[in-house]
Amino acid sequence: MLCLRKVYLFALRRYQARTLSSDLLLSQINNCTHEDEVFSLVGRNKARLSEKHVGIALNVLWQLQKKRPLLLRTSDYVRNHSQFLALCILAENKVEHMENEVIVDTLYSIQRLNVEDHDSLAGVLVTEAWKRLERQVLLSLPALSKFALCLYKQRRQFSPLIGKIAHIVDMKLDSIEDIRILSVLMVSISDVISQSFRDRLLKKAEQLLGEEDEVYFNYAKRITQFLQNVKLTYYPLLEKCNKIFLKSASQLDLHNISIIFGLYEQLGFDSAEFRLVAKQLLSESIDDYHDPETFSKLFFILGPMAGSKVRERLLVTAAHMAEGFSSHQVLGILKTMQKMKCRNSHLLKKMVSVLHKHLDSYHVLQLIKLTQYLMLLRCHNQELFAKLKTLLFGFLKSSVIPADTAAIIRVLAMLPSSQVEEIIVNKATAILPQCNLHHLNYIATALTKWNHYDQLHWQNTSELCVKLLQKINDCGFQRLRKAGNLNLLLEELTHVNGEWFQEVIREETVATCQHLVDQVTWANVLQLSFFLIKTNHRCPSLLDRIASVTVENTDKIHPFEMYFILCLFSVLNYDPPGNEEFFESCIQHLTSNLSCFETHHLVLLGHVLAVAGYFPPALIKTIFNVSFLSKLDAQLEVLSDTLKQRVRSRLMKLNRAVCLECPEFHIPWFHEHYCHHIFYTGRSRINPLRQHIHKMLADILGGSHYTRVSVLTPYYYEIDFECILDKNKKPLSYMAQNILLGALEGIHWRCDIKVEERKALPPGAQRIALELLDSKAFIKGSHHLKGEAALKKRHLEMLGYRVIQIPHFEWNSMVLSTKGEQLEYLRRCLYETQ
Repeated sequence: MLCLRKVYLFALRRYQARTLSSDLLLSQINNCTHEDEVFSLVGRNKARLSEKHVGIALNVLWQLQKKRPLLLRTSDYVRNHSQFLALCILAENKVEHMENEVIVDTLYSIQRLNVEDHDSLAGVLVTEAWKRLERQVLLSLPALSKFALCLYKQRRQFSPLIGKIAHIVDMKLDSIEDIRILSVLMVSISDVISQSFRDRLLKKAEQLLGEEDEVYFNYAKRITQFLQNVKLTYYPLLEKCNKIFLKSASQLDLHNISIIFGLYEQLGFDSAEFRLVAKQLLSESIDDYHDPETFSKLFFILGPMAGSKVRERLLVTAAHMAEGFSSHQVLGILKTMQKMKCRNSHLLKKMVSVLHKHLDSYHVLQLIKLTQYLMLLRCHNQELFAKLKTLLFGFLKSSVIPADTAAIIRVLAMLPSSQVEEIIVNKATAILPQCNLHHLNYIATALTKWNHYDQLHWQNTSELCVKLLQKINDCGFQRLRKAGNLNLLLEELTHVNGEWFQEVIREETVATCQHLVDQVTWANVLQLSFFLIKTNHRCPSLLDRIASVTVENTDKIHPFEMYFILCLFSVLNYDPPGNEEFFESCIQHLTSNLSCFETHHLVLLGHVLAVAGYFPPALIKTIFNVSFLSKLDAQLEVLSDTLKQRVRSRLMKLNRAVCLECPEFHIPWFHEHYCHHIFYTGRSRINPLRQHIHKMLADILGGSHYTRVSVLTPYYYEIDFECILDKNKKPLSYMAQNILLGALEGIHWRCDIKVEERKALPPGAQRIALELLDSKAFIKGSHHLKGEAALKKRHLEMLGYRVIQIPHFEWNSMVLSTKGEQLEYLRRCLYETQ
């Protein structure tokens, strides 16, 4: 017994001494301040290193690198050190004895130290973690999120292991209360989740991302990345993320701004406020970016919203750096030039010269984009296009993916002097059964262009195009007849547009949507509204369904989405059953959430409602406010030229509508200078049709001095023809000094913007406005006026005109095929009682 006791005490002392020694070694590793100290400890204590020591040592090596600026890190030195290799071998041998968290931390550390994904240690660590998950050994949520991130960085986002992690997250989602953990998991599993699981993740993220604070910057970035991964523009979360970005100016360096801009662009989300902040930050440091990598990012962000001086500096610097740009950077510069509508021939020539050495490195989708950018920039380098054509044909021959094949065919048709060839017809024919409507539209667009070119140049390939087009039409109709899911159909139709769609399958597509009308829900009502705006088609059953679903689910539809739904009814000039309830319900929801809108969006919303005849006081008072208009002016400076012009035009039209229809608001007309500038710089040439009708009106009224052509009214409506009839229906001459038009602000001639002071009309006399309405004023395939045309008629009547609208389908009909019939038609319009 005594001997046994001595043996026990000896063993206990030996164990305590070893533990003490081990703890001391662990402490020494943790206290290292340089990688060489870690390597020295490892070299002296290899035999004593446990799995825990190994894991801690690798983690300390990463932490030491992390503390340094990116450019001063020495990952290559660390990875190539003999003791680092020894550590990796030890870790590989001890992996089965590691704790769960140590396995994940070790994997994370070596990945951050840029160890190759195919390295044996990385493979062993992933395999061991996978085995444990399969044995239902549960990792803690922090460890699980870190492991998922490692797999995502290894591009294993479609692996069964990610699916296993997604299942665990699905089971434990309600218990996750850390937005950091959730945001990492969301990005990592985004490629393997269902729509219902996606929606649960979004709701959870919305709940946890409650604080609009700078500490949430990286989490907001990850959530925006998640939305881009799942291709969903979810406004509630995007707005929260955007507010966090705006409050995180200290973290908005060029790298982060570039990432956020790229994500926003892919999501179709824009924030003028964020653009303003980015522009201010980058404009102040524009001289700090001298290398091609950082300058290309600066050019991408700042170029489209830069003022003339900064823009010129960017273009000059880009030309100077051109030779140093990589293939990816050249593509980015050309894309930005296209967005800027840049016509700088010197820079374009420089980029084209650089392109020749990079062309062979582009994959097929990059070549397609490159060709599009060059065509939009009006490049005329035939040698470059010849090489592009050769490369594209090479990809076409080997392509087996319908989407790629269709895109190649479409872009080949863009090339100058391009002709349809047998390989194109054969490839297109082979993939037709696998094509969705988007791909069919690509091919049809290309064939239509080739067919037109062949007819102009007497080529003999027209017959091939016509036969293939017929097959495409048949495939399109067949696909529509088989459609049974409205969501999938609307997804296919998102990017379908153009002549083939409008002329061939539009009506069949609308009919298919009508057949699936019961599948319209609050979740797809926005996409359906987009589609109907694009088709310019008035389908009462679909419009009524959209209205009823919107009223029933107002609280579930984001205010910005509500704007597009109202836009549909406003543009198409359609009143659904319960029209007042529909608009009032939508307007109440919108006016309660005006803070969700940026300034220019509020202007667009106000105009849409004005066209429909609604002027919510809260919205009108918000817009026509000095501080609001000052903020709008600032934000307009960072918008694209197209959007900028559109917003200014809509503000003018809204101002006009409020002055005419809501004088009780006492809003002044402040667009006189703007309108004068627009019309003064516009073309004044009168087209032949107007000249023809003007002559006939002169014949009817007794002379050209009884009518005017292309007249500007008060508030700057342009009308095609104007005349005055007295109470006895006799025309009044504009030459008579005592018979002058208007007591408002005078008549503005389109030709020279001459303003003449005018007296009131004689009692009983009436101004008459004759308007020629082309097809753009009407719903497609209908005689129903669109919203803008109806609004103009309403406003002209308020200005004292009797409005006579001459629709194109009446004027161009066989009934009015002779001059005599046209004269009689105009006479009836003028003299018959309204």
